[in-house]
Amino acid sequence: MLFIGAVQAVVTAAEFDREPTLTELDAIEAEMPVISAEVELLDVQISLLDRPVSELDGRRLRRARRRVLAARTELANRVGAAFTVGDGVA
Repeated sequence: MLFIGAVQAVVTAAEFDREPTLTELDAIEAEMPVISAEVELLDVQISLLDRPVSELDGRRLRRARRRVLAARTELANRVGAAFTVGDGVA
């Protein structure tokens, strides 16, 4: 009986198959308020899929949308402020 072995060399971990770097983890941490707000908005939207929207549901939806916009605005302002300070343009 013949043994058939692999002809190719052992495959090592590709670049996409690694742990995140500290810089990537910091970026994720900075975006966490936006991610949390978007998850909350998605939860509200999912809960409203199979029923008519009441006045209270409408408020929940508007509140969740405002939280997403506020989180995005805060993140954009933080990134913009860091860019202008780090860039030397003040």
